[in-house]
Order: sequence, then C-alpha cells, then structure tokens
Amino acid sequence: MIAPARTAAFHALRSLDAGRQDLPTVLVETRSRLHDERDRALAHDIVLGTLRWRRMLRHVIGAAASRDLTRIEPDVLTVLDLTVYQILRLERVPAAAAVKDGVDLVRHARKSGAAGFANAVLRAIVRTRHRLPLPPRPVDPVDEPAALAYLGITCSHPDWLVRRWLSRLGFDDTERWVRFNNQTPPVTLRANLLKGTRDAIAQRLAQDGIETTPARFAPAGLAVSRGNPWRRPADGLAMVQDEASQLVVTAVGVVRGDRVLDLCASPGGKTLAMAADMADTGLIASCDVRPPRLALLADAVRESGVTAVRIVRVSERGDPPFRDLFDRVLVDAPCSGLGTLRRDPDVKWTRVEEDLRRLSDVQGALLSKAAAVVRPGGRLVYATCSTEPEENEQVVERFLVAQPAFEPIDLRRDLAARSLGELLDERGCLRTRPWPHALEGFYAAALRRVA
Repeated sequence: MIAPARTAAFHALRSLDAGRQDLPTVLVETRSRLHDERDRALAHDIVLGTLRWRRMLRHVIGAAASRDLTRIEPDVLTVLDLTVYQILRLERVPAAAAVKDGVDLVRHARKSGAAGFANAVLRAIVRTRHRLPLPPRPVDPVDEPAALAYLGITCSHPDWLVRRWLSRLGFDDTERWVRFNNQTPPVTLRANLLKGTRDAIAQRLAQDGIETTPARFAPAGLAVSRGNPWRRPADGLAMVQDEASQLVVTAVGVVRGDRVLDLCASPGGKTLAMAADMADTGLIASCDVRPPRLALLADAVRESGVTAVRIVRVSERGDPPFRDLFDRVLVDAPCSGLGTLRRDPDVKWTRVEEDLRRLSDVQGALLSKAAAVVRPGGRLVYATCSTEPEENEQVVERFLVAQPAFEPIDLRRDLAARSLGELLDERGCLRTRPWPHALEGFYAAALRRVA
C-alpha cells in the first residue's frame, strides 16, 4: 500500500502542474484529505520541497535516465520528482520505502509500462546520491557561466532570476538569497492585540500546545516553535501572517478614528492589524475583486471580532466606488511574489521576466486610481512582496512624476515608523531582505498628498 502522504502529494503536484489550482488551495485540500497529522506534515513537506528543488531534481533525473525529460510522461516525471526529493532531501525517509512507493505511484497513475523505467532511474539515484552530477560552487565567482550553473541548477532557481540578482547584488549576496529561498520557513502568527497583549496571547496559545517566541521585528508577531496553530479553534486570537507582511502596516501609520481604505485586502491580515492599531475605532473599507477572496476576508474579520471593518467588492478595471476621501489608503498591489519564494516556491517556475513590465503597468494604474480618494494631507502607501525595482521604486517614481500633488515620506523621520530602524532603506522606504533580516522580501513606500 502506498503511504497516503505520497499519494496526496502526487495528486497535489499534478493539479498544480496542470494549472487547475493554486498552491494555497492545493495545500488546504491536501490537508483536508489526510486524517493523520504526521501524514499531513509529510505531504506538505513533499509538495513544497519538490517545488523548491525542482530544477535540481530534474537535472539529477535527466542524468540518471540518460534521456531528455520531454520524453518522460508528465505523470511519471512528477512521481520521479517527489520521490527523488525524498531520497536526497528527507533524511528521515528510508530510501527503499520511497523507491517502492514511487514505483507503485507510477502504476497508480496508470502508467504501468513505465514502472520498470522508474525503478531503474530511482535505484540509480540511490546508488549515486553521495556523488551527484551537479555543478560545483565556482572557484572564481566572477566566472558568470559557472556561477549561473551553480546558483541555477544546484541551488534550483531559474536562470533569468539568478542573472538579474548577480548583476545587481554580486555572487555572495545572490548565493545567500537562493539558499534562504530553499529553507523551510517558520510559521509566524500575528497576535490579535484587541484580545490581549502579545505575551498574554502567547501564554494562551501555550495552553493549547502552541509554543511561540516573539518575532524579531513585528510588534505583534509570534514565531511558532512547536505545535500546530491550524488545529486551534477559529477564535481570532492569532492569525497566520508572515512577519514581513505584518511590518507593512507600520508604514501606514494609522491612528484612532482614521478613515482607512485597504484596496487589495484579502486574506485580511493587514486590515485586521490596522484595526487593532486603531483600537477598533474609525472605519476601514476593506476591498477585493473576486468573491472567493472576499469570502476569505469576511471569515477573517468575523473571527477577529472587529467591528470597524466594512467589506466592499471593487471592480478590477473601474475606479474605487467611493465619494468620500480617506485619511490613509493602502495599496498592497498584486505583484510577481518574487520576495516570497521561500514560502511560495512554485512562483520560481511560473513567473518569467516579461511579467515584471506587465505587472508594473497594472500596479501604476492601481496606484493612480487609489490616489483619487486620498484627502489632502492624507497618506497613500504602496506595497508589494516583490524585490524587483520594476515593481517597487520605479512604480513610485513614475507615479510621483505624473502626480505632483503627492510627495514621498521618509519613514526614517516618521514617528510611528522609526521603529522599523534597519528595515528602512536610504530613501526611507520599508525594504525587508533575506539578509541580514532573515525575512521575506517586502517593499512599502509612503506618500503624502500635499494639495
């Protein structure tokens, strides 16, 4: 019998490769199909790890198979991917068990004719796993072809992205970055400060077997060191939210009684953080486009107990449907997601460089629409989870040229945001980095309407 976690991981990866579902949906459905918590953890690890290391895995598979990967049926290749990941990266998984289940999975996928081929490839990799045919770390980091091969193949990143980072950052920082992206990220929670202090909430979580430590930067952040927060009741005490994402709200700088617009709000983490900072006073218009995203947002708001939030569906192409002006407007723009590759490894293989210019145009148009509902003296904050200039400072620079009524705010001189300290760049924008912050790559620029 095939281990349930491996079967679930196979179907999850096949669904992703076919484009039927996105990664968050696949992971939720995979968990729902497995009843044993150990199976859930293993399936989760196999799916994310296989995506994280896919290019390296396929290089090894191609060498062992002695054939072009395009000649291997997609389902068979998916089985080889997830099995080789277990052989090479999961020390707790016996190689023999992984191979046996891998061959059985090929039959499960109704590819029995390829079972012998899969068995031969997997056994060959088991025999050679301590001397894999991977490009070594270059002796001379200036040797670009060698650096590209090592960082791209051995460290499993697309060439186009590695090439960009090498030209902008150099070899050492690019290597730090790709290694960071290949780590398993911690689970981070944002404590709902409307329900108590961070320490008090940490104590209540500990009573449910969820042990945490304070996050390094986020004032409401808790890093989970033990336990499963998804098994707790949905009581709004704490919400899973990346630490860097939590920091964006500091740039918005809300105060009690503010009228706030969160234009791209789902799943709701930033909306709820602002509501807590405002002590659930004032008004937050929390918006999104698609009904499923709005449903997710509504669930989060209901569980939190917040009353100051109003959920609004907005048009993807039209102007914001508001007559009144807002004190603060947050545009957490749709972006490439290249700052969150550690958490969303599928993005490495679904994005292409041409996406950056297309997304930049969309982001600029969205920022311009948002500007129309900022009151004089109010603040407009533009944020992404991207690390690329086309989506960040270049969008803001173009906006400021086209919108003379706005000026940049140097957050290093902003009383509320000065706590961000080393996370603020030379322009006074929030910019988190894998090094030295050990955070996903987020960006936020604050702008003031002066006329």
